[in-house]
Amino acid sequence: MTRLQQTRLHRQIGLAGKRLQGWAHNPWRRLSLQVITLLGGFFMGGSVGMLIGALSYLDPVAALASVALIELSVRTRRALLQQSGDRLTLQLIDAARTGFLYGLLLDGFKLL
Repeated sequence: MTRLQQTRLHRQIGLAGKRLQGWAHNPWRRLSLQVITLLGGFFMGGSVGMLIGALSYLDPVAALASVALIELSVRTRRALLQQSGDRLTLQLIDAARTGFLYGLLLDGFKLL
């Protein structure tokens, strides 16, 4: 198996997480990033509910995919809790999961 070439783009993508953590060192930037992630998750949850509800024949598949996505984020969270260092990734996963779940719940209450 051949090893991939270390191009500038490959190195920049590898450093993107560290750069984001450095940028979010300021508490206001960190909070704004969390709020943007929360609202993005809320938008995705509402969109999934609305689009799948309009199609109405993919409901079980969408429910399975949504539960799998939330369960995957919970399992990723458990692994990130054991790591030391900056908790930005953990906080962003929590914000996205919370927003996604609230978006789904709000869309479900609209149907009642």
